[in-house]
Amino acid sequence: MYERRCEVPRKAWDLPFLAEAREIAGLRRVMRLQLTLWGLPELVDAAQLCVTELVANVVRHVGPETPTTLRVSMSGTNLRIEVEDPDARALPTLMSAREDDEAGRGMALVDATAERWGVVLRPDSKITWCELATELAAPDGHGGGHRVDGAEALLVLYQMCGSPQMLGSRRLGLREAEKAAIHLIADLLRWLVAHGCDVDLALDEAQASLEACL
Repeated sequence: MYERRCEVPRKAWDLPFLAEAREIAGLRRVMRLQLTLWGLPELVDAAQLCVTELVANVVRHVGPETPTTLRVSMSGTNLRIEVEDPDARALPTLMSAREDDEAGRGMALVDATAERWGVVLRPDSKITWCELATELAAPDGHGGGHRVDGAEALLVLYQMCGSPQMLGSRRLGLREAEKAAIHLIADLLRWLVAHGCDVDLALDEAQASLEACL
């Protein structure tokens, strides 16, 4: 076990916009970018669906060009998505809808996708929110499972020791060492993805560094 770990900062943010159907595609792109930077790519599809339905609900029931705000934050280890609009009367309703219905399915989809959802009423506005479950152990932790944990442990050892250290006396054959090196590279790439880093850029920089050494 090791005590030090690399944290993933996930600072809450908000984005004001005018509720229009044409704005939804841009909001979906923003969610994909943000969740990738936060190391939560596995939540992209679910988060995009929730944002789509929550914003469409404002367009449909409050009206086009309504001043609206999208907020995204961490609620414990859950991802919290909020959409605020200025109409405290038009409340979202969970309705039963058939698969072939063209309307009425929005909040049913959110309900089926999110861990939980609700509405906060204010004197001059309302906030419709939902939370998506993650596999994080802490709000600033990383996903990716035990393989990423192992890669991070090695990175912490490198940081503490300043150079690679032999962790055992057992000698590896060339083929065995090659396989181990390939597995380590793959795990380090998993670590980069889990922390929202640009893998292609990291590979390019690593290749450039290798060529400079050679």
